[in-house]
Amino acid sequence: MKLGLITPGFSADENDWCIPVLYNLVRELAREHEIHVFTLRYPHRAGTYPFHGATVHALGGAARAGVARLPLLFRALTAILGEARRKPFDLLHAFWVDEPGFLAVFAGGMLQIPRVVTLMGGELVGLRDIGYGGQLSMVNSALTGYAMRGASAVTAGSAYLAQIAKAQFPDIPTQVLPLGVDTDLFHPPTGNPPPLFSPDQTHLLHAASLVPVKDQATLLRAFARVAQTHPNSHLHLLGDGPLRPQLEQLAQDLHLTSRLTFHGSRPHHETPVFYQSADLCVLSSRFESQGMVVLEAAACGVTTVGTAVGILPEIVPPEQVVPVGDVEALARAITSALSDPARVRGVGRGQTDQVRERFTLGVCKHELERIYSSLKIEHG
Repeated sequence: MKLGLITPGFSADENDWCIPVLYNLVRELAREHEIHVFTLRYPHRAGTYPFHGATVHALGGAARAGVARLPLLFRALTAILGEARRKPFDLLHAFWVDEPGFLAVFAGGMLQIPRVVTLMGGELVGLRDIGYGGQLSMVNSALTGYAMRGASAVTAGSAYLAQIAKAQFPDIPTQVLPLGVDTDLFHPPTGNPPPLFSPDQTHLLHAASLVPVKDQATLLRAFARVAQTHPNSHLHLLGDGPLRPQLEQLAQDLHLTSRLTFHGSRPHHETPVFYQSADLCVLSSRFESQGMVVLEAAACGVTTVGTAVGILPEIVPPEQVVPVGDVEALARAITSALSDPARVRGVGRGQTDQVRERFTLGVCKHELERIYSSLKIEHG
């Protein structure tokens, strides 16, 4: 099949892992299909280039907003229609339902082909106190509504997100289709590799950008309570972002400076060893569409304690899931997990099996191809 994938950002070359899940998915799909990726904003330069057998059409839109986005959308539409004239598409698939979704539905309607949209982030939420979510913008909200109502199929990476979609669009079915993990990269440690962390401590890992929606302030306050009863515990923060100075100050105020490490951002291929070296992962987000870090940890044999968002409630025991923003509940759940390390290791091993059965790249590719083929048959 010839597939057109539309996204706000994509790898600038084969060494750029800006959105790892899309990098992996495009690489897999391109093994058997003709793939054209139309990326609206990143990379910031316009141009066309090859990517693992796919062709990327970069529009170079950068941070254009307001009325300035109209020329960008027009150029993207022109590029999609131009490529379709060269050789017709079988289907268009948008990742993110605002601008990409609008383009997939509008262009797909003009071309009379199926259009799939995948909810990838906060398109359906609006957390006003932290300025997060597509519903805070009237334009993005309108684009999302248009795409949801005009799509041939809608997918979401978690039942949690599908429920949010159902509440807003009760007549539009949303299929739960988690994006897959690269289990060639993320897997339990083999042999006896040297530990990344000190072996005489218990290590907690939090992997996320340091931004408000990830709510690391709640995590640090919870860990301050955990540290009182588990003096050998150490918290590792993998990721960077604009909140790092404030979080470093909060850690100092909570007397945690010697009990946690800010590792900053690391290349994607270096992250598995962090999971493999951890005893427990922790998620503190206020919202997740899916939560790839939960699946990456599980693929490495490590379970996660965290907030009831994204895919976490679907794959971990209920006692490991806590309400958003609840410091005491998060502290209790972490403490309970650290108090029974044998159980936690067993849960982690079981989740590795879950990932292999349900959440690999191969499973994701197969399920997408099933949707694509079904829609192609329906549209004749």
